[in-house]
Amino acid sequence: MTSGPTPAFPPGSWILVTGVTGHIASHVTLQLLQRGYKVRGTVRDLISASWLVDDLFKSAAVSGNFELTLVSDFGNPDAFKDAIKGVSAIAHIATPNNFDPDPSKVIPVTVGAATSILKAAASEPSVKRFVYTSSVAAAATQRPGNHTHVGRDTWNDWAIEIANAPPPYEASRGPAVYSAAKAKAEKAVWDYFEEEKPPFAINVVSPFATIGPVLHPSQPGATSLWIKELLNGDLSSTNIVPNFYTVHVHDVALLHIAALLDAEVNGRRLQAWAEPANWNDLLRTLRKLCPNNTSIASDIPNETNIELTTDTTKCINLLKKWGDQNGFRTTEEAVKDTLAHWKLV
Repeated sequence: MTSGPTPAFPPGSWILVTGVTGHIASHVTLQLLQRGYKVRGTVRDLISASWLVDDLFKSAAVSGNFELTLVSDFGNPDAFKDAIKGVSAIAHIATPNNFDPDPSKVIPVTVGAATSILKAAASEPSVKRFVYTSSVAAAATQRPGNHTHVGRDTWNDWAIEIANAPPPYEASRGPAVYSAAKAKAEKAVWDYFEEEKPPFAINVVSPFATIGPVLHPSQPGATSLWIKELLNGDLSSTNIVPNFYTVHVHDVALLHIAALLDAEVNGRRLQAWAEPANWNDLLRTLRKLCPNNTSIASDIPNETNIELTTDTTKCINLLKKWGDQNGFRTTEEAVKDTLAHWKLV
């Protein structure tokens, strides 16, 4: 069990983690278990997620400290009614990864999931803290010339405008619709916080490009798969975004821990942004770490640097307080740890 500051509620308490099969959610679960908490994870299908109890978190499951619960329809107002019973906190990390360009098929489901779990939490007296996992996509798009300084009340109005435009819903609008859904869902969380004034704390963790070890082969790995693609000379993902901030998945998970357990943190949007980077930064890092790999591409011409900024002072302080570490891990550390987990370095 990891020692540290006094938490808002004691080890041994149950915490609900939604979307527990995911990259970030599994790391949050791991760190909670290491700190002595019990985790109930939501999944959409118990059979396809059985590797969590049969393998990854088997010892915790056997000892009664980890369990799965089925939540197949996030749009159902009563979807989380049973899942939240007896929990002290909720980490709502699951999100529909739906890039359908039709906003009517994406936005209501994403917003509905956030509001339904908040309403469920309000009906459960044991709930003391709630953390929502958002995304940089909710706040801004890394377009050339976008010098936005992202704060608590910054929203991706560009994506919302595109999502609200009339048909035809061409495939190219998919990413903007996804971003608009994340923005409107996070807005709904803050509206609830400000209007309903719930008896529990609410915080948001908003990661950028999350890189780090994928804990199990059954996981998709999200942006960590960029590393494997670049190792193999595959540059297809470089068309998704021009630049970004990297952040180690361990740090993203640790900020969730702080947002869940720190009684002094309430009403915070924690921007999990570590280092500004572009694709050439990742390629150079890979060539440095894997000098004998001739498949790694040379630098891409005309790469640009990200112009978005934010204040990460609070995040850095929380990483020190809850993880005894001096700031975020670097891009090189994130890439190296990813490769080491795959036994590629």
